[in-house]
Amino acid sequence: MITAAIVNVRMGSTRLPGKAMRSICGKPLLHHLLERLSLAKSLDQVVVATSTLPANDAIEALCASLDIACFRGSEDDVLSRTLGALRSVGAGIGVVVFGDGPLIDPAIVDHMVASYIGVNPRCDFVGNDLETTYPPGMEVEVFSVSALADADRRCTERDIREHGTLYLRRNPDLYRLLNLEAPTDLRRPDLELEVDTEADLRVMEAVLDHFSGRGDFGLIDVIEFLDAHPQIAALNRNVPRRWKVFRDDG
Repeated sequence: MITAAIVNVRMGSTRLPGKAMRSICGKPLLHHLLERLSLAKSLDQVVVATSTLPANDAIEALCASLDIACFRGSEDDVLSRTLGALRSVGAGIGVVVFGDGPLIDPAIVDHMVASYIGVNPRCDFVGNDLETTYPPGMEVEVFSVSALADADRRCTERDIREHGTLYLRRNPDLYRLLNLEAPTDLRRPDLELEVDTEADLRVMEAVLDHFSGRGDFGLIDVIEFLDAHPQIAALNRNVPRRWKVFRDDG
């Protein structure tokens, strides 16, 4: 069974337009994220899913230059876009990694996939974002493509479809869900490792510059760096986050 990671990105972000292609340390943020995903041992395929709008041609061009599959679908219906991307590679297991998390730790991806495969009884969805215990920006969701296809058939609300797997996460009566909490040394929900604003970009630049030339750094290394440089971690600490209304702890 093919396990495929889907990265949903588009140039039309309302808070930070074009963020996927913003250059940090000589590479677009999306390039950094894809390099991190290439280190995950549990993935058979990585697909970047973007929309058919011409503005996203730059994303497809980057994927072509990196020999990464690119699927293009709806601009706003992220549920259908995600499902289409998974079906395009014949995946049975889907892994969502968010495009605004360029520091994603491949070890967390592997842990989530292994947990999904090994959990008994079998779950439809295993993730670390039903509650926030990892630093935001380290979200990973693993689910059966059949469950996502069922959600696609059932969900009619446009604002829910806009958020990809949200119908799965909102319906524990229909789907068996499991949230995996961070171990003690990684339990730092106070650290913001996502990119929504210019302040977030400054944090990313500092972290990526510090680890420049290294591909083996993990989340624990990022935490240690930010704890040693609290002035950097403080740059985006008070940025409002829209995703919080969709989580149990929000």
